[in-house]
Amino acid sequence: MDWLERAAKLRQWSRDGVRAPHKPLLLLYALGRFQADAADELPYSAVEADLKQLLVEYGPPRATTPAYPFHHLVSDGVWEVRTEHGAGSPGTGVRELRASRAAGRLAPDLQAALRREPSLLGRMARVLLDLHFPASLHQDLCDTVGLELELELTEAVALAAPGQRQRDRRMREMVLTAYEYQCAFCGYDGRIGAVPVGLEAAHVRWWAFDGPDDVDNGLCLCSLHHKLFDKGVLGVGDGHRILVSQRFVGHSPAAREHVIALADRPLVGPQPGAHPVAAIHRSWHTSQVFHGSPRPAAAT
Repeated sequence: MDWLERAAKLRQWSRDGVRAPHKPLLLLYALGRFQADAADELPYSAVEADLKQLLVEYGPPRATTPAYPFHHLVSDGVWEVRTEHGAGSPGTGVRELRASRAAGRLAPDLQAALRREPSLLGRMARVLLDLHFPASLHQDLCDTVGLELELELTEAVALAAPGQRQRDRRMREMVLTAYEYQCAFCGYDGRIGAVPVGLEAAHVRWWAFDGPDDVDNGLCLCSLHHKLFDKGVLGVGDGHRILVSQRFVGHSPAAREHVIALADRPLVGPQPGAHPVAAIHRSWHTSQVFHGSPRPAAAT
């Protein structure tokens, strides 16, 4: 039984790059609970709110229900559901799941494998993180679901799926050069000696969703704005102007200066001759990551 392969090949609804991380989020949540206390059963009524919040924080902008992954993950052989009437899920109806006292758990064979080989849990989690979320969100997501992963773990995607495409390690240098080592949102250009610090190459269309390692799918961003970009607080609109979500709330001078004041500003860069962000990648990020409607330009 190749559990890494199963984690890498979860059956998900897919169309034109639309994100549907419902099953990966539930499996990460279940792995976190198992690591914490080897919990056998997770009653739907007890975890519903947690799953809903995960989907809000790390899922696509459209509304959805945690009942879908709770029911459908069974088909992947890593999860099972029982009710007070016996084995089997009553379906994707929230009322039915609650009324039947439905409870889910990691498949018994998977639980046994995790106990025999403790490192398997971390490797499965790495597969799910690498295949469905950008690296800037990995630690936050682990903290949210209570997962503690060893820093020395190798990239599990390559182990789980030998044919998986590999990242182009040159992308970071190409993107930072194109933007002249400045954050495209705020212009930050800090260095220690000759070494840039706090600057990162962000994928606009996430690598996990077929985003290419090309300059026209990249932005040079400071660490703060990279995180906010991947969380859907910031985006890039028509005319390569900055989008700031109306859902973002910040009352401090720092929040106003570093986030809200960016609304409708033009990007900093790229330098002449370098490719700006392609419209197809901007459109994907706006529909799949950016939350809510953009704020109007900040009053000056």
